[in-house]
Amino acid sequence: MTDPIADYLTRVRNAIKAKHRIVEIPASNLKKEITKVLHDKGYIQNYKFDDSSVQGTIKIALKYNPQDKQSAIVKLERISKPGLRKYVNAEELPRVLNGLGIAILSTSKGVITDKEARQYNVGGEVLCYVY
Repeated sequence: MTDPIADYLTRVRNAIKAKHRIVEIPASNLKKEITKVLHDKGYIQNYKFDDSSVQGTIKIALKYNPQDKQSAIVKLERISKPGLRKYVNAEELPRVLNGLGIAILSTSKGVITDKEARQYNVGGEVLCYVY
């Protein structure tokens, strides 16, 4: 697999389209950090790291609106790809939907959102947009 982050986002996207409650994804440290950010910002309901096997898995409970059964995640978009990495400095941090969505960045302070990166005044690699 050449792009495990794109695989992670695609599995979540497919689970949302199929209206699944839980999606299971092979684990890595970066995927765990992205999952924590999604949970902290309210895009997923819950998560669990299962380290029983060698690689381990991440079980993500997806969040849906109880009235109309719409997912909390409307779109997941991969930005920095293995063939073309996208780096930004602190002055060029992206704003997703004028601040309604989040951009997840990999920085020297860890995996954080664009708003946190503005507070810390750091730049980094733009992993994905979520809204």
